[in-house]
Amino acid sequence: MTRENYIPFNKEFLLEQQIATFSEDKKKVDDFKKLFDIVEHYFHYEAFNLNRNLKQHYALFDPDLSPKEREAFIGKSDFSVFKETLLTVLKHGNYTRIDQETLDRAFKESDLIGLNLSIDFNAFKDYELYVRGHHKAKETVKKFIFWKKEIEVEYYDRVMIYLNYNEADYLKEKKVKLGKMPVDPGSIGLKIFKRVPKNDLETIFPNAIPRMSTKDKLFFWVPGIGGGISLLSTTVIPALIGMYAAYQSGEAIDLLNSKASLNQGLIALGILSAYLFRQYSNFINKKIKYGKMLSDSLYFKNLGNNSGAFYSLLNSSEEEVLKETILAYAFLDRSPNPITAEELDHQIESWFRTKFHADLDFDVKDALDKLKNIGLGLETNGKWEVIALDKALVKIDALWDSVFEYNEK
Repeated sequence: MTRENYIPFNKEFLLEQQIATFSEDKKKVDDFKKLFDIVEHYFHYEAFNLNRNLKQHYALFDPDLSPKEREAFIGKSDFSVFKETLLTVLKHGNYTRIDQETLDRAFKESDLIGLNLSIDFNAFKDYELYVRGHHKAKETVKKFIFWKKEIEVEYYDRVMIYLNYNEADYLKEKKVKLGKMPVDPGSIGLKIFKRVPKNDLETIFPNAIPRMSTKDKLFFWVPGIGGGISLLSTTVIPALIGMYAAYQSGEAIDLLNSKASLNQGLIALGILSAYLFRQYSNFINKKIKYGKMLSDSLYFKNLGNNSGAFYSLLNSSEEEVLKETILAYAFLDRSPNPITAEELDHQIESWFRTKFHADLDFDVKDALDKLKNIGLGLETNGKWEVIALDKALVKIDALWDSVFEYNEK
């Protein structure tokens, strides 16, 4: 898997790590904490504005609102503004979009449930999945009746699914059945999950229906049809024909042999029926397993739905931005001379690899843009530096004070 921009450590831990480099200077420690306390509040204010923007422009498409509530936002909610803002939040949170090739592979393969899931994509104008963070874990899966196998499963730490449903006329034309899903045509669904298997991404689609795989069908139909025809043609039918012919001709019927042959055939058919029932039960058990996985996902793994998902997204976005800013400022502050973005990027990534064995792709451009926007970072001829800590405190305090300028001179 390619390296991610996502930083898998929380902001408090990273802040303490940077402070540890000058821990003997108590004033600098206090000033550094004060600086990023104000910076965090400023980013929180930015996140609040993003949240307000998202809620306004999503309201017309929110399936959790009643039709009457949505009508109030006609002309006020703009889909293009909503989508652009959502993508901005996802980018700041270091989410990446799953490409179609990865999705197609997930639809064909399965690590845990062993089921083919059918999804009617006609239900959606558009659908997108965004992920952040990944890890591997050992899982035990049943292969045959008494054989279990331990496999390594790759998980995404966070997955957001975006579902833009088609209008009612289109759904009717395509004979799309939304089933029992409480979703209005033309609405947009958002869901965030944690710890989703990479090869079972299809399980988070709300209209995924279990289907028999080719292997399941072969195990069910081939023995059933082949064995049934064989038993009928070699035992049951000949016995019945013999008995009927003897009856028609008036000959004595060898009841002992005829009944024995007939009973053997019927017993064999009973065994075959039991085999077919077991194969069908295996499929039903897989469906039950899928249902349990789905309920576990909804109950234990779901982190937010629709407008409620904004809070989870914005919280992670706000934290990622702060972590990048802390790291960029701290490394530039320690550098005796201005350095290029590439040099800063290399220093931070090397620090993560050496100290924590974490191989990540630090988003240096986003970090430097943030430093520049809040007035802490300066670029001269392609080289970057930050203003001194005492001046940075004054600068960021002035920035925060200018957020609400109601008094006119």
